Amino acid sequence: MLRLAASLITPPDDSGMAEQGGLGVRQSRSVIDFDAFLANGFVRVRGIPADRIGACHEVLLDAATAGRSPGSPVARLRWPRTDLFRGVATSPALTAAYDELIGAGRWTTPDLTGGTLVARFPSDVAPSDAGWHIEGNWSNGTEYCTNIYSTGRGLFALFLFSDVTLDDAPMGMLPGSHLLVPDVLAPHGSAGMGGNALIRSMDPRVLCRQASYATGDAGDVYLCHPFLIRTGTWPHRGKSVRLAANLKIEAEAGFILDGSDPSPVARTIVAGLSTNSPVQSHFAS
Repeated sequence: MLRLAASLITPPDDSGMAEQGGLGVRQSRSVIDFDAFLANGFVRVRGIPADRIGACHEVLLDAATAGRSPGSPVARLRWPRTDLFRGVATSPALTAAYDELIGAGRWTTPDLTGGTLVARFPSDVAPSDAGWHIEGNWSNGTEYCTNIYSTGRGLFALFLFSDVTLDDAPMGMLPGSHLLVPDVLAPHGSAGMGGNALIRSMDPRVLCRQASYATGDAGDVYLCHPFLIRTGTWPHRGKSVRLAANLKIEAEAGFILDGSDPSPVARTIVAGLSTNSPVQSHFAS
């Protein structure tokens, strides 16, 4: 994936949340703020059980410290495939959220192989993963790709295992960018595009939008639309190691884009398609 250099731009608030009108999705008896997800492309939920946060933090901090290369600002590790972390990825709050955003029975229970722990240590050194990108779902041998149907991915999830402030190099996100990606992907159909080509094809003004940041308390989880443009940031001017882990929430078949798929992920893809896009033209014919 192409990563264009990102700078740390202070957002107007600490959460990046916005209350904006949505696309007609009801919010009653829901664990998700649908309007925020549809408008911004992400929501923050209290997803990690309180009685597991301390144990997870201890395990991950020890692993990150041991796995860090001397002087490196970042240590990257795989999710520990233990019952403790399996329980975190499938907590009641999160499984309810997966059901609401993707659809019950349409996502695969995470096996923890499709995610990475990213530990960022206090440092002014720029990390190698800083640059705007979206997550790919399969490799073409050169880079990771995705398609208009988001085949293979239902959500991108970011788990905070430590408190994260604006000083702690939080993940940057471009609110609303998920609505601008569908028209770029649509002409490529099921074959999709690599991350490099996709970012190059975006209107450069998109990458100049005001960013929001994944700040919050240990135990918070950001659930992001698969087309949300995001980046790592620097510098880390906090005092503690920032512990966060990303996880792919799989949706093997992707999403249906003829208007019949009620899931918020599908509805935002359809909302982002121009009326003259190849996908819209196909379903209208």
